[in-house]
Amino acid sequence: MATPLAYTAHYAHPAAAVRAALADEQYWKDRVEEVGGPGARLDSFSADGDRLRVEMVQTIPASELPPAITSVRPGDLIIPRTENYEGLSGVFEAHVEGAPAKVRGTVTLTGSGTASQAVVDGSVEVTIPLFGKKIEAVVAEKLLELLASETEFTNTWITNH
Repeated sequence: MATPLAYTAHYAHPAAAVRAALADEQYWKDRVEEVGGPGARLDSFSADGDRLRVEMVQTIPASELPPAITSVRPGDLIIPRTENYEGLSGVFEAHVEGAPAKVRGTVTLTGSGTASQAVVDGSVEVTIPLFGKKIEAVVAEKLLELLASETEFTNTWITNH
C-alpha cells in the first residue's frame, strides 16, 4: 500500500499566469537550476497547443537523507521525473534510480481573480520488505519540501518575468 502525497501550492498570480510559466521552457531551466539539487538537469521540454511535457532529473544529496534511506540505498538519490499537462491539469511520475521507489499523481490548477492554487494528489511507493513504509514516509516528506520550494520559486519567477 503506497503512502499518499497531498500538497496544495498557493500562487499569488492568476491561473493563466502560472500556466503560461509552465509553458515556458526558460521557466523549467531556471526552476531545475534553482531547486533541482546538485547535478539536476532538464532533459526535454515540448509544448504543442495546450499540451506540454517536461522530463527532468533532480537529486537529493546523501547528506540530506536520514540513515533509514542511506543504509538501504547509499549515495545521492537521482530522481528522473516527468510531468505532462493538458490545459490546467497534469500528471507526474518519478522514480529513484537504483531503488524500487515510484511516485505518481495528478496536478490540478484552479484560480479565481488574482490568485490560484495547484492541488497535487499522488502516492509514494517503495517496495522494500520491512523498510518500505519508513522510506516512503521520508521520501514523501522530502517531496513536500521540494514542492514547497518549487511553489516559492514559481511565485518569484512569475513576479520577475
